Amino acid sequence: MEILTLREELLSLNKEDNSLQEIKIFDTAELQIYPRSIREYHGTIFFIAKSNEAKNLYLYYDYSNNDIPEKIEGSLVSFEGRSDFYLKKCLLNTKNRKVIQSIFDFTNPKILGLEDSFGFGDRLGLANPAHIRSLGNNKFRPVLAQQSIRELTRSNRTPADVMDAAVWAVFQEGYTEGFGADADHLKTEKDIDLMVNNGFKMFTFDPGDYVHNDADKLNEVELERRIEKQDWNGLNVSYEELSDNYLGREINISEELKLQPVENKLKRAIIKYVDSLAHIKKMYDHLKQKYPDYESEVEVSIDETESVTSFFEHYFIANELKRLGVEFISLAPRFIGEFEKGIDYKGDLNIFKDEYIKHSYIAQYFGTYKLSLHSGSDKFGVYKVIGLLNLGVTHVKTAGTSYLEALKVAALKEPDLMREVLDYSRNLYEEEKKTYHVSADLNKVKSAIEYSDEDLVMLFHQDDWRQILHVTYGSILTDRNEQGKYIFKDRLFKCVIENEDIHYKLLINHFHKHLDNFN
Repeated sequence: MEILTLREELLSLNKEDNSLQEIKIFDTAELQIYPRSIREYHGTIFFIAKSNEAKNLYLYYDYSNNDIPEKIEGSLVSFEGRSDFYLKKCLLNTKNRKVIQSIFDFTNPKILGLEDSFGFGDRLGLANPAHIRSLGNNKFRPVLAQQSIRELTRSNRTPADVMDAAVWAVFQEGYTEGFGADADHLKTEKDIDLMVNNGFKMFTFDPGDYVHNDADKLNEVELERRIEKQDWNGLNVSYEELSDNYLGREINISEELKLQPVENKLKRAIIKYVDSLAHIKKMYDHLKQKYPDYESEVEVSIDETESVTSFFEHYFIANELKRLGVEFISLAPRFIGEFEKGIDYKGDLNIFKDEYIKHSYIAQYFGTYKLSLHSGSDKFGVYKVIGLLNLGVTHVKTAGTSYLEALKVAALKEPDLMREVLDYSRNLYEEEKKTYHVSADLNKVKSAIEYSDEDLVMLFHQDDWRQILHVTYGSILTDRNEQGKYIFKDRLFKCVIENEDIHYKLLINHFHKHLDNFN
């Protein structure tokens, strides 16, 4: 091919979908290009392409009077006998990502506000392109950069790694509709600093360590004793003032929901949540005072607690945060039933429906935030209930379910590798489950050698195996052998990358099952 025709060929590629399209650069080199990644800026054509399974950013440009390519790390691809046009091969790294973000605004995360939104956790950093493709014409705005401090620690990833994966996916897919970046389950001010410095926009505060679940079971004497010992400094209020604000009045949430707080319930709500509210206030003030000009939005997460959030407690939390000047865009209560990791909802969906309606009324009463579903992976029955109700605005948060789809690629293409992962995860489960809400029973799973190749894929429909694999991801991605080499990570990544088309199809189909239920 004559080099002068390469520009024309790049710009004429069919962008109807983003299937890889091949272009021969010269006799010995071919590139597989994602056509929707092609962008032209000040005479430089940017695109993402694969060569021998390696994915890179490429710049095609006229070198004269063009300083943009010099800002991006990479190496020139040689064209024998040509000096008027250049092709530069660049790594998909953090430094180059920041340059791309300075040029193309659509690659910067946004605050999503009061819109339906869906969090796509990506533990490997390989799933976001398929997440984008799974959206279709759905009403949800995507949160693509989403990872908790716990997940970062267990997977040895950095916030920059998470942001890199999201931004390069957005660029690869040519997705210009805006995406969110969620710094999930933050517990300290240092967590906030870390995530601000890496460009995250949504800050999910997790005050779970300050929620006192025993409040629901205290007798009257113990209730009174705990109220007397309560530290009020964090809320700048007294028990007498709270009593005046809540007792002896009816709170008209809606025609169907009227709250009439009694002293016993108020005391339990105070003991259960006041310390956590003070912690949220402290975190919020740190974010807003240290970074006054930084665009951000806050989510409050009280879902990872033992006891269900009552309607009055939901109202109490939202009302007290409002009094404290804490502006938040979403609230994750502890809903009734069991939201275990990686499997469908456990509980009576009719009861959940009645409860969700009332929680939605409370959110609509305040009108400033949306309800958030955490541990949202694979809760298909719940999705359908919410979709049919069509009440208010919703945020859904998923994480481990995408990791399981990556393992499914291994089950399909490298069954022996998958068997190794199964036995390793099975042996680790009892220890790894301690910080997760799961109920898998090791007595219901077998040694990997007892499963045929066909059986391996079917295991992803078995709740016990789903949860065992879900919570042991950290060890699978980070454990090394005596020689210091990863036991699984390199082989797993190689398998998934080499079978990208299968990986994407699995993810797209899986998330259609999530998203379509809301319609």
